[in-house]
Amino acid sequence: MAQRKSGTKNRTKKRKLHTKKGKVYINPYKIVILCAAVIALCMGLLVVSTAISQKNQAELENQIKIEKQLEEDRIKEEKRLEAEKKEAERKRLEKEEAAKKLEKELKEKKLKEETRLAEEKKAAEEKKKQKPEAKKPENKKAEKPVRTPNTETRLPASPAPTTVSPSQTTVPPAPAAASPSQPAPAPASKFNFPQAKNGAQLVILLDDGGQNLAHLQKFLDLPFPLTIAVLPQLAHSRESAAKVRAGGKELMLHQPMQAVNESVNPGPGAITPNMDQQQIKATLFKNISEIGPVAGFNNHEGSLITADAEKMETVLKYASENGIYFLDSRTNVNTSVPAVASGLGLSYYERNGRFLDNVKTRENAITEIRRNLDIANRDGVVIMIGHIWSADFLPAALMEVYPELIEKGYTFRTVSECRGLKR
Repeated sequence: MAQRKSGTKNRTKKRKLHTKKGKVYINPYKIVILCAAVIALCMGLLVVSTAISQKNQAELENQIKIEKQLEEDRIKEEKRLEAEKKEAERKRLEKEEAAKKLEKELKEKKLKEETRLAEEKKAAEEKKKQKPEAKKPENKKAEKPVRTPNTETRLPASPAPTTVSPSQTTVPPAPAAASPSQPAPAPASKFNFPQAKNGAQLVILLDDGGQNLAHLQKFLDLPFPLTIAVLPQLAHSRESAAKVRAGGKELMLHQPMQAVNESVNPGPGAITPNMDQQQIKATLFKNISEIGPVAGFNNHEGSLITADAEKMETVLKYASENGIYFLDSRTNVNTSVPAVASGLGLSYYERNGRFLDNVKTRENAITEIRRNLDIANRDGVVIMIGHIWSADFLPAALMEVYPELIEKGYTFRTVSECRGLKR
């Protein structure tokens, strides 16, 4: 019994103890530590948030600065391009004026030559008419007694008979002098090119710009319209394009494309067989952005790609959407461009002439020009292709034939100005 009471007492005591512990009681120093921890945490969060805010503010200011700089660069670039465009237009007008002046001089020279020949012919005819009259007094000297009524009128010719009879054989210098004044045939032209027919237009397209600035300059100095195609992503691509624009010539992108012979590397920025539609568009955008603005573009190599209808559909659509033309260099007779363009209802240009420098000599270049004239007279226009790397002979050959081609009635045009557009 005593034990039971003792156990009950112990349990009561424990309950009292538990009841006492159940009250919320925290030592003051713990409260201080807890408050300090909370304050430290808040301060840490404040510091972190302040740092993040400052970082974001710095990034924002930096972004604004970058955007401002990009905008300034864009404005500068636009001003530079505008200045280049104005300079190119000025030079183009100057060269057109020089070409017109040269053409006018050639026409005036031709007219003077024709007038001179006509006058010589007329003088020769008059001398021919006078020649028999000059002989009449000599032949009629023996009949002088019979021709008494006419002796007075023939007196001016009488001195000739008195001195002529002994030296009659020396008088024929008169006929001999007449021979030089005979209407000499028009001097044969140097190249004897055919006369232009059907308003024949000549378009000279020069590929592979961007490799050598000195070679390029020789073509830019020519006084007639040219179209120059510049390769992308080369050491001198951007500068070459700027020079072409400043020189008043028409600028094209010479877009590299894979050839049928896949061991041939078409160069950087090429369209390759493994590319999808988006990759082709991105490649064209990058290349045109580098050297643009351009009037159009043509294929460099590309015999494999131009035969691929799916890829050429993307290329032709891109050209149409961006307001520029595509010229098929016809490196593959099985090109898909005509069929694709017809199916899409789009226009394009194509090379219909002969290459000027497959054989790298002046004589061959002139021979190819002559053959291209036959095409121009047949079709009304010929688009022929040469290359910038032929600068050692091709510019001089073109300048050599230029005056006679103008004289024969041919006109020089850029690709975009000619009548060769296929629809």
